[in-house]
Amino acid sequence: MTTIYLIRHGQAEGNLYRRCHSWHNGLLTLKGREQVKALQERFEYVHFDAVYSSDLYRAMSTAGAIYRPRGLTLRVDPNLREIGAGVWEDVMWGQLLHDHRESLTAFLHCDPAWSVEGSETFPQVRQRVQASIERIAAAHPDQTVAVVSHGCAIRAGLSAWLGVDVDEMGTIPLANNTGVAKLEVENGQIKVVYYNDDSHLEPAPAPPKASSAYGIPGMERNALRFRPLLLPQEKEQYISARRDGWQSSHGTMDGFDGEKFLAVAEQNSAHDKNCVLLALLGDTPMGVLQMDWKQDVEQQVGRVPFFYVVPEFRSRGLGVQLLGQAVCTYRSMGRQFLRLRCAPENERAKKFYHAHGFYKVGEEPGGIGHLDTMEKYIGLEL
Repeated sequence: MTTIYLIRHGQAEGNLYRRCHSWHNGLLTLKGREQVKALQERFEYVHFDAVYSSDLYRAMSTAGAIYRPRGLTLRVDPNLREIGAGVWEDVMWGQLLHDHRESLTAFLHCDPAWSVEGSETFPQVRQRVQASIERIAAAHPDQTVAVVSHGCAIRAGLSAWLGVDVDEMGTIPLANNTGVAKLEVENGQIKVVYYNDDSHLEPAPAPPKASSAYGIPGMERNALRFRPLLLPQEKEQYISARRDGWQSSHGTMDGFDGEKFLAVAEQNSAHDKNCVLLALLGDTPMGVLQMDWKQDVEQQVGRVPFFYVVPEFRSRGLGVQLLGQAVCTYRSMGRQFLRLRCAPENERAKKFYHAHGFYKVGEEPGGIGHLDTMEKYIGLEL
């Protein structure tokens, strides 16, 4: 009998930034790395003969918890990838909700008829995952194998092995990150011993839910979209955000020059309208993200001159999606670092930046004294 542990990758940038990262390559988050360490401890005393993974970074990084301590070679199989999302790749869920609500609903419910330009269908991903696991099992008779894949891909395979019709695939819960399924394969038959087991994580995450139990309502509560902030037409909105950001950062309005800030924003926007973005939850403005695509190019740095969340939307886990927009934008340009400035006295902001991988790398002149220069590495690496 062959034993296969089928594992979902740790939390990845797409999960955190609320973006459709199907075949798009992104990294594990800091939380994802912690989950991978817990996964390594779970399997510390389990013997493995081979380790497989999809060819996407988040899966290969997760597989490192098992193959590296044992000195095994990672075997990469593109057929273990997540469902291909075609033109939806790296698009924010909030944008898809706004532009393609009906199609997104079908996707979240694993509708067999769902497809967009360049995508796979759910029956196709189910067929390729089944075939991949069958090949792996045949290549390792009477051995124990770890396989790292992705949420929808694993659910597609499980639906077949559990005898669930393809039309009902969405009733299978989507595993939490690093959730484990144990398969036993004998005489070509695959038995699911258990699935969606993430008991190695502390604190225990919320139980996984079937597609019909989360979907659109959850996205309406927490999935953002962006549009260009129109300058100079919406300059009052920009200056108001700058004014509140200054007060929140420094505790005083001394040194504030709204027109100077506006002039820089207009320069950025003139270079490309997507340099200054308004973040929206549904149709409600909740923040501003300003990027300077021309500054520090020679250092492979992406600059963020202004990062702002409206007070009533703070502490709701939404601000990280603005960070994700900056990361994905600059990474697509080949930048290796994300850099911004933070007032030394702004403990709230510093805590947020530290939690998401920023470190102080220097100081720069500011409106009141100096500002801390904060930097995050955003290059793609395992």
